[in-house]
Amino acid sequence: MTSWCLDPDALRGRIAVVAGATRGAGRGIAAALGEAGATVICSGRSSRGRSLQSDYDRPETVEETAELVTSLGGHGIPVVVDHLEAAQVKRLADQIRDAHGHIDILVNDIWGAEQLKGGPAEWNTPLWQLDLQKGLRILRLAIDTHLITSHHLLPLLIDRPGGLLVEVTDGTTDYNASRYRLSVFYDLAKVAVNRLAFSQGHELAPHGATAVAISPGWLRSEMMLENYKVTEDNWRTAAAPPGFAVSESPRYVGRAVVALATDPRRERWNQRSMTSAQLAVEYGFTDLDGSRPDVWRYSQTVEDGGQDVDPSDYR
Repeated sequence: MTSWCLDPDALRGRIAVVAGATRGAGRGIAAALGEAGATVICSGRSSRGRSLQSDYDRPETVEETAELVTSLGGHGIPVVVDHLEAAQVKRLADQIRDAHGHIDILVNDIWGAEQLKGGPAEWNTPLWQLDLQKGLRILRLAIDTHLITSHHLLPLLIDRPGGLLVEVTDGTTDYNASRYRLSVFYDLAKVAVNRLAFSQGHELAPHGATAVAISPGWLRSEMMLENYKVTEDNWRTAAAPPGFAVSESPRYVGRAVVALATDPRRERWNQRSMTSAQLAVEYGFTDLDGSRPDVWRYSQTVEDGGQDVDPSDYR
């Protein structure tokens, strides 16, 4: 394991696009790229002008994310885009081409189906009892958005060697291969995104570019904190299942992306599917509190019948 420290100029001059940067992992990734000095184009539907309608009725906006990027030392640029609309994504690509000419890092973090997937009471419901239209929209939000975005933006990534594509999902290829994930639609969505990193990596390799799928652990997103009625300052007091003690801030997966982007040998990860915790062990970065949480390893220990498992041993 190598040691890690924050370098505010590590990505200075690099152009990154975080598609789905409004909240959650996307905002955490954009913020971490800003910490490293990158110019970050933050795209999504939620804006202060409310010109587009998000599937969520929430206060977070792409402008807010871009301002956070800038406050951390980078340069944040908000762009309001519906990544299901090919014409809007093409327009984004044209704008980036005109203004910057190139992309060094593309992060596909578009999701938007957190409410559609339902809560625990709705999980494990058979396909034939699910709302078909909701299920198909989950797939569109999780898969079509990534395909549309890559189709239009990857040409800007491959015009010179060294580009990085990150597909953000839930669960690694290995983990998901032997486990059913909530519902047929959710399961398919998360498996598909891992496969997108594999297939796109195959196509990017001849151009000297790398594709990696990254899964955060139990993420303390804005929605998760609200669900447990806590904040990032007092989250440890939440009345939540034990695994929440091994949860991670959105900045943790962001630092995983930064570690990959600054690694001159990142092609060794091409087509791989990794967790933020696995990359933390490799690169030595930490979460905001200085720990290295690994809820996936904790969960597997519990699933394997581990007794009296102490969550503190996994961060």
